[in-house]
Amino acid sequence: MIICITAVFSTDIVFHSSRYHRFVSLQTLAPVKMADVLQPDSNSLQIPSENVSTPSSPATARNDCSITPLTPSPSPRVEVRPRMACPFSVVIAIDFGTTSSGYAFSFTQDSEAIHMMKRWEGGDPGVANQKSPTCLLLTPELRFHSFGFAARDFYHDLDPEEARHWLYFDKFKMKIHSTSDLTMETELEAVNGQKVRAIDVFAHALRFFREHALKEVKDQSSSVLEGDEIRWVITVPAVWRQPAKQFMREAAYLAGLVSPDCPEQLLIALEPEAASIYCRKLRLHQVIDLSMQPITNGLELDVSRPFDSSFRQAREQLRRSRHSRTFLVESGTGELWSELQTGDRYVVADCGGGTVDLTVHQIEQPQGTLKELYKASGGPYGAVGVDLAFEAMLCQIFGEDFIQSFKAKRPAAWVDLMIAFEARKRTASPGRTNALNISLPFSFIDYYKRHRGQSVEAALRRSNMNIVKWSSQGMLRLTQEAMNELFQPTISKIVKHIEELMTKPEVRGVRFLFLVGGFAESPMLQKAVQKALGRTCRIIIPHDVGLTILKGAVLFGLDPTVVRVRRCPLTYGVGVLNRFVEGRHPRDKLLIKDGREWCTDILDRFVSVDQSVALGEVVRRSYTPARLGQRKIIINIYCTATDDVTYISDPGVRKCGTITLDLPEPLPPPGAVGGAGAGTPERREIRATMQFGDTEIKVTAVDVMSNRSVRASIDFLSN
Repeated sequence: MIICITAVFSTDIVFHSSRYHRFVSLQTLAPVKMADVLQPDSNSLQIPSENVSTPSSPATARNDCSITPLTPSPSPRVEVRPRMACPFSVVIAIDFGTTSSGYAFSFTQDSEAIHMMKRWEGGDPGVANQKSPTCLLLTPELRFHSFGFAARDFYHDLDPEEARHWLYFDKFKMKIHSTSDLTMETELEAVNGQKVRAIDVFAHALRFFREHALKEVKDQSSSVLEGDEIRWVITVPAVWRQPAKQFMREAAYLAGLVSPDCPEQLLIALEPEAASIYCRKLRLHQVIDLSMQPITNGLELDVSRPFDSSFRQAREQLRRSRHSRTFLVESGTGELWSELQTGDRYVVADCGGGTVDLTVHQIEQPQGTLKELYKASGGPYGAVGVDLAFEAMLCQIFGEDFIQSFKAKRPAAWVDLMIAFEARKRTASPGRTNALNISLPFSFIDYYKRHRGQSVEAALRRSNMNIVKWSSQGMLRLTQEAMNELFQPTISKIVKHIEELMTKPEVRGVRFLFLVGGFAESPMLQKAVQKALGRTCRIIIPHDVGLTILKGAVLFGLDPTVVRVRRCPLTYGVGVLNRFVEGRHPRDKLLIKDGREWCTDILDRFVSVDQSVALGEVVRRSYTPARLGQRKIIINIYCTATDDVTYISDPGVRKCGTITLDLPEPLPPPGAVGGAGAGTPERREIRATMQFGDTEIKVTAVDVMSNRSVRASIDFLSN
């Protein structure tokens, strides 16, 4: 049965089917007709948490009730998308991290070579500057000045009074994860307290990478590249919600990476997923095995697998070159996977500066594609937590009021202090016996004496914090106990989260745990994970672990179909009307219109939380304009972190976005002359197709009668 639910204009919606003729009052939404549907899959829904609010019931508010489902809600149907030859000449990936960022690229004609960005000038002694710190400097007039080491060093050299007028942003990516009502107008606060639109700050940073990357690609390319020959990839945490992903896309448009008219030129890559894609390529000598189980130095290699010896020699030569920025990857899967059998699973833990992301994958042989087995999980347990613990320790010693005053009055000196701590934090290890020395800026010592009337040393004695000592050379001496105290809260959360994930039925029996991301370089974290999990699975850390995501993002840009199946992080759907059933539906959901009884606010699911959705699977709904000349249909989307909901007004359900369909002028029917003889125009059907199997939710639409495309958009930033 084909059912047509006619949609929205201002107050009335008309629903049509072969059996029903219904009129329902409504203020904002649009209606749905379901065509080309499958019967629902009982195992089809599930999702990761978002901060939620409970909307008022449309039964009373009368402004959100949308659609009547006159057929069962469909499962996603599969449209197989064959792997296409990459239509771009080069792929440029930007790993936009909380603490450090960078880019890499690969030419599609030589896709086994990944070129890393040039080494950055500046940096900290003893720290490999493979990426740049994620910090941005704006002039007092709010113009872009510099990014990375250049921004940090210039800000450091400013006169303290002058520095108070410059806008320095550091670790600002965390704001996007922590803001529950993210919009295009969300603001970021600079170190000096001044606020700027977040979208502008991110656009400045992406524009900086765009200019640097294009210059380097141009230097290495033998031909002139046009803008539409470049595919861009930007990485985001897998636990980011749809508004944050859309925010990064909008920032990329603003930065000029791609045009909004060519959205396919930009891919959003999930960080642990990118790491997993690269880990498929690993060979034994490219990893460190932390497992407590006996380590086999030489795995049996599949000698029957053809291998290009000249390619191997070239690869080894490149690896031996310490200054080489080009990495060669296997054309198939690496030898590390020769142990894996069909059905084996592994976990990737992306431990970054701001967040920790966990994903569970299964590698599908022989094609080497990936299947996600459990929805991405994680939280704000990144290395920044150690920095915050250090700041809390300083507040305990010197007083919170003093620390806040020092940050406001001497912002550049505060940045210097945190840079000094960052450098020492990287050297912390469980077996260390001597204390770590952290230099206090002279302005800190001087400001404290003037502010408090006593020395820093006196403050330390008065605090009774025996794990922190004072050095006459102007340094804080943090004992091993102090470092444990700073690291332990964050590391404990990471280990606990991994352990909880390992108990899930879909994850039990995993053979490999890959630790990736900048924080994975920390011996403190490595030791804790090894102690907790080393007897249950092999813990693998790739060499150049901080670049794993960046390399994987390039591979993803070269072949976005490599992840064949993903899990839905949330349940998504729309609010609909159903016939009211006494005893089953609550009375406060009753709506009477033209003598008919309706139940409002019922959630009609598109997909469910933790539902497997293959690449190319789609959900279809059809909409019919409620009146002639209607130019737009707007449909509210709701989401929830569980599947145990019935109504859009249930706790935990919130409006998270809108689908907008712009309707073209209808074509006149063949032979129509106009006037009274033209007859009654045929009711239009606009068929919307939604994809949930990619890293972003996408929507397309077509006018069925004319077969013309309809401009369709999905917006998660306007709530």
